[in-house]
Amino acid sequence: MSFRFRHAICNEVFEGWKFADTCRAIKTAGYDAIEIAHFTLKADPADITAAERAEYRRIMDGEGLAFVGLHWLMVAPKGLHVTTPDEELRWRSWQHIDNLIDLSGDLAQGAPSLMIFGSPKQRTSTGGLTAAQAFQHFENGLAGVAEHAVRRNVAVLAEVLPKHDSDILNNEDEAAALVARIGSPGIWTMFDTHNAADEPGPHAAVIEKHFGIIKHIHVNEVDGRYPGTGDYDFRTILATLKRLNYQGWVSMEAFDFSAGAEKIAGDSINYLKSIIETLD
Repeated sequence: MSFRFRHAICNEVFEGWKFADTCRAIKTAGYDAIEIAHFTLKADPADITAAERAEYRRIMDGEGLAFVGLHWLMVAPKGLHVTTPDEELRWRSWQHIDNLIDLSGDLAQGAPSLMIFGSPKQRTSTGGLTAAQAFQHFENGLAGVAEHAVRRNVAVLAEVLPKHDSDILNNEDEAAALVARIGSPGIWTMFDTHNAADEPGPHAAVIEKHFGIIKHIHVNEVDGRYPGTGDYDFRTILATLKRLNYQGWVSMEAFDFSAGAEKIAGDSINYLKSIIETLD
């Protein structure tokens, strides 16, 4: 069977849309799957009822969209922080991650799903802790939710972030060491073209080096706009993924929504497909 890229898009660009309309627009644009920012559904995942979860699942199925998983995990509810020295707040924050694991598992209905753990403001060192101390809290928290993630068939992906956004986990070498220390099938990492500013080498080489633990790809321009509006070299990483027979999702996540949701969704996938069509 010939290789085929699997395209997804983060639904945050459609924030304010009804979920059914979002799914319809995503499918019309040509995507295979949706990645959901939970705050576009409700601020607290624990408040999303079983009936609502079933309805979201029904809508995705009705449009023929797969559910990739969740992202922007810590944006809501407000005030959470996973590395704070405040033990009670830290406990509540990791309980929120447990709640998201259940939401992801419920929306996936037993199929594998992902949780992309970026959220720089909610994991960066605070309260007088050093970066190393905060990193240890981050690692301990991930290890603490790993078993629950495995039970729900969810992979929590520790996302590398540039140093100007967070002092916790800034390159894939650090992520590989973290994944190895935890040693759980519930904890992996991913690669985001926008967030790879501090990688020590070419991005395609980084992906190849850590291919065994990279379970998801985010594509966007370095300045946060959607693919095709800047000069990022998507061809090289797409060629590498094809050569390595990557079976995960290539998911578009933009940070600049000014062009409008439908244009961003349509132009992005058309641009990526135009590159893919030229690959050997």
